[in-house]
Amino acid sequence: MNLQRHSITATNPIRILDARFDADYRLFTCSTPAGFAVYRAYPLTLLRKRELTGGTLAAVLPLHTSNLLFLLGGGRSPLYPPNKVVLWDDSLRREVAELEFRERVRGFACRRGWLAVALRRRVVLFEVGERVSRFGEWDTCDNSRGLVAMAAATGATLLAIPGRQTGHVQLIHLPPCPPPANAAPSQAKPPPRPTKHPVSIVAAHTGSLSTLSVPPSGRLLATTSSKGTLVRVWDSHTGKLVREFRRGTDKAEIYGVAFRPDEKELCVWSDKGTVHVFTITANSGQANRQSTFSALTPFLPLPNYFGSEWSYAQYRLPAQSPHASIETQASRAPKLNVADEERCVVGWIQVPSDRPSPDRDAPLEHQLVALTYSGGWYRLSLPKSGSASTASVASPSSGVSASAAPPRSISMHRPRSSSGSSFSSRTEKGKEKEKEGKESHECALKEFRRYGRWDGWG
Repeated sequence: MNLQRHSITATNPIRILDARFDADYRLFTCSTPAGFAVYRAYPLTLLRKRELTGGTLAAVLPLHTSNLLFLLGGGRSPLYPPNKVVLWDDSLRREVAELEFRERVRGFACRRGWLAVALRRRVVLFEVGERVSRFGEWDTCDNSRGLVAMAAATGATLLAIPGRQTGHVQLIHLPPCPPPANAAPSQAKPPPRPTKHPVSIVAAHTGSLSTLSVPPSGRLLATTSSKGTLVRVWDSHTGKLVREFRRGTDKAEIYGVAFRPDEKELCVWSDKGTVHVFTITANSGQANRQSTFSALTPFLPLPNYFGSEWSYAQYRLPAQSPHASIETQASRAPKLNVADEERCVVGWIQVPSDRPSPDRDAPLEHQLVALTYSGGWYRLSLPKSGSASTASVASPSSGVSASAAPPRSISMHRPRSSSGSSFSSRTEKGKEKEKEGKESHECALKEFRRYGRWDGWG
């Protein structure tokens, strides 16, 4: 008789093969072995699902809120050859065009009327209208990650791709992006043209690039390298470095960077399972944290590390069990051990603020939505400006988050955090302040839901 214990479950594991937002963070798509689905980002709503047989998809890219999507086959049994991009018209529920290449497609990006396809050493641009026509082609360095970014706001022109040299970014200006078909006249007004000719090459990093991101306007450019410690923000017109942020001290794989639509903040997420939020402008109401020695950098030859800016807010994604019961309340969200390999994608949304207002309509505030590949949907609110501004400088007596603060010259008796360095105070009073600071710098989980198989498919 076999008395060995066996684990029995009534639910198959969730498998999210890919999840990504549209350019405006209004929708997101996810692909599973059963097909793909389109969701409203907030409030989380399943808009439509398409069950496909015969293979799997590696990525589904929505073209804003239109019925057009770009499909890329992948996985163990690809639905389409990995060297093809298929244009899917969801109103017709079928393919309407396909683009075939001589090698595997590494990545793609789109905006109204345009599609950029990244191959191993080149990026090909297509104009998408009544017909799909080839517009241009540019050589790149080894781009195995398929990096390419396009500005998608009305009047935007920027296309960012890796340059021919490792760590460089090539900036290409296309015809202005047209407004939506139902846009008001005020929204359709394009931005004024620059008076000087923009730069075409930005020497962003010495190592290979890991991410390329641009806001909808295309005014800025964010880059990260394979080392995964720094995030650099550039002016896409002048090519000058605007800000430099430090994610952490140890090497990490940064999965993505997302600008807030008004370009006042950005968020970064990596394989450490932590989402970091940085402020870009001084009038955003928040202040990034810095080392205690940052004030001495103009007077002493200290390493650049001590002048680094660290995130003012962060959130640690918990590990999700594929068999956990469905929970809709934030207070009942699972609190399991953190999984560093939890992959996610993060986007910005606007929701009515819960703060009192004399106006009839509540003001809107920016929040984050994090999508995990285990099927978790997290809505996160940022710390209020009053709670985080008092701890912009890390010191033994100032409460800072232990997992994101710069290391201190204090003896450390507990292990280092995977997303940065930590320090311990020598007094109970210091520990209490550290705890208070950690709470003030943590994003608050407002809502937790599931998508994918939890919607009855996938």
